[in-house]
Amino acid sequence: MIVTLTLNPSLDRTIEIASLDRGTVIRAAAAHLDPGGKGVNVSRALLANAVAARAVVPYGGDEGRQLVRLLAAEGLDMVTVPVSGRTRSNVTLAEPDGTITKINEPGTALSPAELDTIAEAVLAEAHSDDKGADWVVASGSLPPEVPADVYARLCRRFAEAGIHVAVDTSGPALVHALGAAPALVKPNLEELRGATGMPIRNLGDVVEAAGKLRAAGARTVLASLGADGAVLVEEHGVWYGEATVTEPRSSVGAGDAMLAGFLAAGGRGPRALARALAWGAAAVRLPGSRMPGPGDIDPDGVTVGPPGPDRPLTASNH
Repeated sequence: MIVTLTLNPSLDRTIEIASLDRGTVIRAAAAHLDPGGKGVNVSRALLANAVAARAVVPYGGDEGRQLVRLLAAEGLDMVTVPVSGRTRSNVTLAEPDGTITKINEPGTALSPAELDTIAEAVLAEAHSDDKGADWVVASGSLPPEVPADVYARLCRRFAEAGIHVAVDTSGPALVHALGAAPALVKPNLEELRGATGMPIRNLGDVVEAAGKLRAAGARTVLASLGADGAVLVEEHGVWYGEATVTEPRSSVGAGDAMLAGFLAAGGRGPRALARALAWGAAAVRLPGSRMPGPGDIDPDGVTVGPPGPDRPLTASNH
């Protein structure tokens, strides 16, 4: 089983538009309301593919209750933790060429007592059956006023209980988490640059930057590179993979689907990287933040092999 923790979940409204023209009235082609938050999305992707998962979800206010109703309607196995604040709402504007514009609310502060209650809920669920959890996924942005080292403290707490921890976050929270020796981190290109201070222009730079994250404490690095694919760096090897997406609709949640696929395939090696890429590409082909099921996933559209260090990144200057 995989347990996910989302400290800053959300309601995600995705609006499909022809183009984003500032200062004009824009007619929506379609709109979707989905439960959101990185850990929530990981659990939703696992659920869609019949992989045992349980989500720990703090919630508050009317928006939080709506989030819980949406998750329950999907059949998500979850443990909800009421908090005093209000669950945030996010808006995504999706254009036909795959361009995404996101407007994310900051979320609500969590008190030390609420953080402790949430951590205890994760530990309880991770040890809720004889086998226990294979992984705990701690992911997403931090709510306001929550200390930047919270993922590091949670990582140590979960690791002391014998649980593998995957961390997917950004900025200072990622840098702090590295020192807690997580089993896996999943930065995207921007997060990899931010954590290392490196200019990253080609696959060789990605491998070097991932090596720096490993030297700082992470045991495995799965670097998602958007349309450029992904690089996996672990103790026993380095691999690069890519998946072709001819008709992208929304990249929202694609990284979460990628992480879910990687863990569903065992969380190590080229086979897991291939699964991760297939799930991530499938998510990009779907509207809003829908998570792909078996019928959406094309494993034959993925290639995995050694990274060519001089291969440039198409997003290297973005």
